[in-house]
Amino acid sequence: MANFNLREMCTGLIVPVAAIAVWQMFSSMGWVNPLVLPSPLAVVRKWFEYLAPTEAYGGGNWLMWLVSGELIRDTMGSMYRVVTGFVVGAGLALPLGLSMGSSQRVYAWMNPLIQVLRPIPPIAYIPLSILWFGLGNPPAIFLIAIGAFFPVLINTIAGVRHVDGIYLRAARNLGASQRVLFTRVMLPAAVPYILSGVRIGIGTAFIVVIVSEMIAVNNGLGFRILEAREYFWSDKIIAGMISIGMLGLAIDYGVTRLNNHLLRWHRGLEN
Repeated sequence: MANFNLREMCTGLIVPVAAIAVWQMFSSMGWVNPLVLPSPLAVVRKWFEYLAPTEAYGGGNWLMWLVSGELIRDTMGSMYRVVTGFVVGAGLALPLGLSMGSSQRVYAWMNPLIQVLRPIPPIAYIPLSILWFGLGNPPAIFLIAIGAFFPVLINTIAGVRHVDGIYLRAARNLGASQRVLFTRVMLPAAVPYILSGVRIGIGTAFIVVIVSEMIAVNNGLGFRILEAREYFWSDKIIAGMISIGMLGLAIDYGVTRLNNHLLRWHRGLEN
């Protein structure tokens, strides 16, 4: 398994490495304006400058000095908003999705409202979020919660409503009560759908946090990219984008591993 993962990772690196090599070649030959598209080496240099601890930190704690770098502080700020907003959004979506999926009456009451609100992108709520919450973390967390809410909700509803009828009939024939039917049959069968919604919701939350940081807060990866744009620091813009991509890859990998661990019993994941 380890060899297979290593081989798969090496295969996945072929295209990015080739693209970076072509990019560096074009930059070295002067075919692109370095102010518009800096070379990969310039971007890497700026990324390490962005990561480096600040010399201005005057505290005596070496750990605090180590995390005083601008990139570390921005990443911590973005991750705080992502985690908080996702917990709020998913925490509201999960019980509502379970209720709508298991009860036709609740579904009939709530579905029209959900279908009206669902197509509205979180970005459209930016003016209202600033009016309601002002500036800072609250409007950003509100927008992230909206972005995470609907993927978790829709997948939870779908998971509960698409439980195979054979399982339900078998449980009823064995005398299972409605509570046992829900907790021992419907909910476990819906877990793969719910976890897929969680993965999509986290991805959406990470997209929304970048947009919200460009509007409502004064730190974070999105804010730093907007700041770099105003000063035409294109190398820092790309360094920030690469940081977002690496962080998103790490989050997706972690969620995928968690899903595989929780779904060991599911068909195709026994090994």
